[in-house]
Amino acid sequence: MKNTPYIAYIEQDENGVFIGSIPSVPSCHAQGHTEEEMLENLREALALCIRNTEEDVASHSRFVGIKELTIAHA
Repeated sequence: MKNTPYIAYIEQDENGVFIGSIPSVPSCHAQGHTEEEMLENLREALALCIRNTEEDVASHSRFVGIKELTIAHA
């Protein structure tokens, strides 16, 4: 079995719920009351997304970085 690394984005909403996503895998999202629970759920979601994808999505995407953008608004 081959181990493939994926970049996960993790956020915490105003209610304290952790939300994770794998940007390189379409529709791969999960949540949990703790970060550990969310990561477990995200691993399960990732396994299902990869299983249901004909192509290896990791070979088509490469993490470059995260940038903060600032815009002026009223």
